[in-house]
Amino acid sequence: MSSTHYQPHKILITGGAGFIGANFIRYLLAHDPHVIIFNLDALTYAGSPHNLDQLPDPKRHTFIQGNICDAPLVRDLLQRHEIDTIIHFAAESHVDRSIQGPAPFIQTNVVGTFTLLEAAKQYWQTQKKWNHTQCRFHHVSTDEVYGTLTAIDPPFTEKTPYAPNSPYSASKAGSDHLVRAYFHTYQLPVTMSNCSNNYGPYQHPEKLIPTIIRACQTQQPIPLYGDGSNIRDWLYVEDHCSGIDLIVRQGQLGETYNIGGSHELNNITVAQSICALMDTLSPQSKPHTHLIQFITDRPGHDWRYAIDSCKIARELNWQAKVIFNEGLAKTIRFYLE
Repeated sequence: MSSTHYQPHKILITGGAGFIGANFIRYLLAHDPHVIIFNLDALTYAGSPHNLDQLPDPKRHTFIQGNICDAPLVRDLLQRHEIDTIIHFAAESHVDRSIQGPAPFIQTNVVGTFTLLEAAKQYWQTQKKWNHTQCRFHHVSTDEVYGTLTAIDPPFTEKTPYAPNSPYSASKAGSDHLVRAYFHTYQLPVTMSNCSNNYGPYQHPEKLIPTIIRACQTQQPIPLYGDGSNIRDWLYVEDHCSGIDLIVRQGQLGETYNIGGSHELNNITVAQSICALMDTLSPQSKPHTHLIQFITDRPGHDWRYAIDSCKIARELNWQAKVIFNEGLAKTIRFYLE
């Protein structure tokens, strides 16, 4: 099965009240006047209805509060709304929380993904008898499934072996393998993407960049794990959204595409960059860098992530457009407002 240009119509987005899902819904409503979106979100700690305030063309968006592990609900949604496209963001994604309590991560990320795949297979293939030109399942994953890199390792490619180190990344790896298996075993028309660290508007306050911005706003300590040397590849969320949209429409079926920002920075540099921008946008008596404090490192903390986006650039002509400082300034202004 190869892919021609695919046009989604009735889309089920899972986790659409979360950070990346809500940004993707905004992106899609603004860029494609033909799609109708059904947004299924359990509204756990990571999702908020406020992330969906002031959507472009809101009449094409319907919100359903519910859990992706609820098989009767998922089957009913597919049938009632004649869903032809599933874009699957819903996941428990906070590494620290997965260390404290892994069970919800296994349930949502593994069992939830399985539930969606089964419902899609049953509805599209058995009931509707649709072929790969009529339906699509896109699974959104993370670079963390590949494990960690040293300073001299090349960035992760789509061929990097999986080596997850936290309960979170292990559960995402499990879901990736299920999606791939449904393509190879059942010919379910799937595509997959693994992204680097996202940042931008509507991100959950526990994540690194919102935590630093909030600490600057409230003049509280900025907590950095270890010595702040951990390196991440930063991707502005709207760039990620454009990459996913392109994969859904033009990606090769059964293939994985890595989406990275090509902005590798250590945590101390990120903190200093935010402090410098806050010094300009919200000056205090002292530079904000005096708030930086180093705290005990978390267990199994991956040292470096970096993504090689050559495949999506080569095959789909995608590239990240937003440079880090520009995206960071937009993000800070969003939180200040």
